[in-house]
Amino acid sequence: MARYPRVPVPSGLREELRMCVMRVLVVEDFEILARTIATGLRREGMAVDLAYDGADALEHLVATRYDIVVLDRDLPRVHGDDVCRQIVAGHPHSRVLMLTAAGAVTDRVEGLGLGADDYLPKPFDFAELVARIRAIARRPTSALPPTLSSGQITLDPSLRTATRAGHRLELSPKEFAVLECLLAADGRLVTAEELLERVWDEAADPFTTTVKTTIRRLRAKLGDPPVIHTVREGGYRIEAP
Repeated sequence: MARYPRVPVPSGLREELRMCVMRVLVVEDFEILARTIATGLRREGMAVDLAYDGADALEHLVATRYDIVVLDRDLPRVHGDDVCRQIVAGHPHSRVLMLTAAGAVTDRVEGLGLGADDYLPKPFDFAELVARIRAIARRPTSALPPTLSSGQITLDPSLRTATRAGHRLELSPKEFAVLECLLAADGRLVTAEELLERVWDEAADPFTTTVKTTIRRLRAKLGDPPVIHTVREGGYRIEAP
């Protein structure tokens, strides 16, 4: 299969796309818990990668720009505290939600003192984890817009709802995320490669037609007249009405 063509994306557009679908790195050495968190966050429409120790986390951070890092504090190889320090020092665009089995006030103070944006003791309720991640993402420099719209289409990232002409659209998490990215681009071109990077995760195969298939299904659910336009060998856009 042909790979998606690499088309340069303007820095301004990359910044807008960065503010839509969240790219999350979950760093947790208990593999079952890590995979459970990742599965739940993906169902919430986030693109999630996994790392099982501190050194692995730092390698991921070199290769990929993450909006949120869900970071266990007690990690093998490189301790979570040291990972947090390096994120704060070298990756200021990434926000840190620190997890730990220690729930004492002194432990929370230490975690926040390292530069973490928030702190959640284990065990935790998954709904609270999602709420805290979204709250961190809404803070200045990484703010998610309250609603996105174009013509008859309106999308609310927080409520996870999308409508056309007042009628609710029943979208899958990936369809919702693609629509969110296209609306955030405000009429500018978004390449298939950029959508693959923002909406999926590191496990996505760049040689597949998954973006094209998702776009086709999304178009069918949006109905007529068509609002997503294809630019041959370029990408997709939702043009302003």
